[in-house]
Amino acid sequence: MTTSVETIPGYVAGNWTIDPVHSDVSFSVRHLGVAKVRGRFDTFEGTIVTAENPLESSVTASIETASVNSNNKMRDDHIRNEDFLDTDGFPTLTFTSTGLRAESALVYQVDGDLTLRGVTKPVTLELELNGFGTGFDGSPVAGFTATTEISRGDFGVTGGAAGAAVGDKITIVLEIEAKQA
Repeated sequence: MTTSVETIPGYVAGNWTIDPVHSDVSFSVRHLGVAKVRGRFDTFEGTIVTAENPLESSVTASIETASVNSNNKMRDDHIRNEDFLDTDGFPTLTFTSTGLRAESALVYQVDGDLTLRGVTKPVTLELELNGFGTGFDGSPVAGFTATTEISRGDFGVTGGAAGAAVGDKITIVLEIEAKQA
């Protein structure tokens, strides 16, 4: 599928900064094979470049791993330790896009490199372009939803003794609002 500025309603080329107040970086993972435990990261940042040719657009993002929040202090402390994120040794999780493919005018596949615990692996995010608009201060805003699923084992996240109770597949959901820089 080819895509162009004309096929994307209200498309605005430019540089954008992720607005952490109006964005959410969350995850879910199976626990004991019967339920999903959900959590989020409270501290993150990133930039998005919407290029004149939409397929040349890019994104970079960084997440502070110690900001993990699953609404349970004991679980969060365990997620922060060496069994899972090892936040002392690896304080950030990063994503850098390497390519963009169109499925339609509003749905894309964003290929990129995800680095977690010092391990970099290629991942693909399914990206839905939610649109472009104007913020309360009159500045341009853009919205995106992106999802992916990763294997924690691919990144050396064993889970220690608790690893058997936690699923290998982690679903990541990004609800992003960005302001034009």
